[in-house]
Amino acid sequence: MDSKDLKVEQPPAAEKDVSLGEVLDIGADLYVEADQLSTEELESEGAKVLRILDWRIMPILYVTYVIQFLDKLSLNYASAYSLIPDLGLEGQRYSWVAAIFNFGYLFWAIPANLLIQKLPVAKYMGGMLLMWSIIVIAHIGAKNYAGILVLRFLLGMAEAGVSPCMMVITSMFYKRSEQPLRMAIWLSANGMATMVGALLGFGLGHSHNTALHSWQLIFLTIGLLNFVCGGVFLALMPDSPASARFLTHRQRVVAVRRVAENMIGVKTRQIKLGQAVENLYDIKILCCAGIGIACGVINGGVSNFASSLIKGFGFSGIYATLLQLPTGAIEAIIVPICGLVATYVPNSRCIVLAVVSVIPFAGLLGIRFTSLDHRWTLVGCTWLQYIIGAPVIVSWNLLSTNVAGHTKRAVANGIWFTLYAAGNVAGANIFFSREAPRYYSALTGLLVCYAGIIVLSGMAYMAMLWENKRRDAAAAAAGEGTSFNETHSQAILDGFKDMTDMESKHFRYAL
Repeated sequence: MDSKDLKVEQPPAAEKDVSLGEVLDIGADLYVEADQLSTEELESEGAKVLRILDWRIMPILYVTYVIQFLDKLSLNYASAYSLIPDLGLEGQRYSWVAAIFNFGYLFWAIPANLLIQKLPVAKYMGGMLLMWSIIVIAHIGAKNYAGILVLRFLLGMAEAGVSPCMMVITSMFYKRSEQPLRMAIWLSANGMATMVGALLGFGLGHSHNTALHSWQLIFLTIGLLNFVCGGVFLALMPDSPASARFLTHRQRVVAVRRVAENMIGVKTRQIKLGQAVENLYDIKILCCAGIGIACGVINGGVSNFASSLIKGFGFSGIYATLLQLPTGAIEAIIVPICGLVATYVPNSRCIVLAVVSVIPFAGLLGIRFTSLDHRWTLVGCTWLQYIIGAPVIVSWNLLSTNVAGHTKRAVANGIWFTLYAAGNVAGANIFFSREAPRYYSALTGLLVCYAGIIVLSGMAYMAMLWENKRRDAAAAAAGEGTSFNETHSQAILDGFKDMTDMESKHFRYAL
């Protein structure tokens, strides 16, 4: 694109033109056109565009996440039936089958995030969904331990880009103030998936007159659902606001102008090594990385061993599956509530992250110290562990709203998901069969992880708060002013130049 002057509405005293120079951001041309619209037009048409996006983008993201999360739970549901004896997965073998998925995820997490930056995001994700569905269906042909290990590794690779894609899509279509609620809504689909999966697993468990075992029917059904979902996603999801066919040209201009307020531009495909290195000395990234590995340990343990825990409390295999139904309802309610609070209470993301971690922490203490005679209390404490979706989504939102520079964001996301995968590996292997039904080592590990999340969220809050105050003080000392319009307008331009949050002195962090 040729060098152009981009004008951003500011108070008259601060009005000026700022040259962007050579810009590679895919939304820069539309942002230039937005300068022709008045503030009133941007506000009124922006509200209309937001409604259109909510009706077109959010349902696709929600349904996609429901279907794809079913697969993450499929191994857990299948283990309640004859999967373990059929494939010889007794003892720690089942733990390694659960863990190998995350080795594939870990292996491909950073490459997947770099591909998201380089390729059209919706097409990349749709292709991965189709590949994923084929691998899930192939599970029904597994005959032994080695076969299921290979399939789970490949499945982890296919899944590595899905959640990062959804984070990127949300940040490309929604303002940072709108993202916590939207991200919480589609992540709450995990809860819906848990309920649907529990009913699905319970129903397929009663299928006895078929050529396939119950666990094979689970993989076949979920795989076919994923295949249909992948096709629909490819057909309907746009790669960016600039290519959204359901918007008019004027609405695309407005959509780009809206997300320009995020101070990160829309998207560039250029990889910058310096931005990647910046993650290594950014305190908030390191805090989020620590939260990622803690969330992974918790998720790896709970998602793969909930059935084993509940069976240990005295419930049969088929009812161990059915009793996971309320966990979905809990997650489907709690996660959006956290999103609402983070959206409408200013600078509350880190606080929400810490507070919501206290609830499952208390549940773990309940499992540790409650007598086995009170099995329903133990089941209730197990249900609370499914709130893990709330810390996950808030930490994702901290990354999506507070990391500028597209290569930096891609690598930061890759680091988070790599460590999350590593945590899942550890979490699936701290449940020792000899410690059933209490699993003391696992409970201790999960308690430490939740405590770590609480501490790290506090550290991230203090680091970003201090940096915001330092930048305000520096701007005041330089006579630049600290008003929102003065700093935010320049930060928008810095975002289209693909400057990182550490490079742009005008960037301010959302706590």
